[in-house]
Amino acid sequence: MNYINSVKSGFKKYATFSGRAARSEYWNWVLFNFVFSIITSFWIRSFSCPDGRYNRFSSLEYHFYVVNILTIVAVAVRRLHDVDYKGWWLLISLTGIGIILLLIWFA
Repeated sequence: MNYINSVKSGFKKYATFSGRAARSEYWNWVLFNFVFSIITSFWIRSFSCPDGRYNRFSSLEYHFYVVNILTIVAVAVRRLHDVDYKGWWLLISLTGIGIILLLIWFA
């Protein structure tokens, strides 16, 4: 699955926790979120106030992730289903060492 189709699929199935997400779909979705975060961070810093405070643009990235958190979790759960684990295994990320295990499973 190419990059554009992965992003479209992520938004189309924003609250679908059943099914499977291929490796390319998951990692392209992660790449999209990472690139969006980097771009908005630079954009926000270019419009920040001279004293270091951020102006009204600083909430753009925050609002994106608040709206997008359900989609991020749904894609991760579908990826876990693809490697034959239940979606509840995503909760192992609450421990520090669990993140490493999840990265191995996602790869």
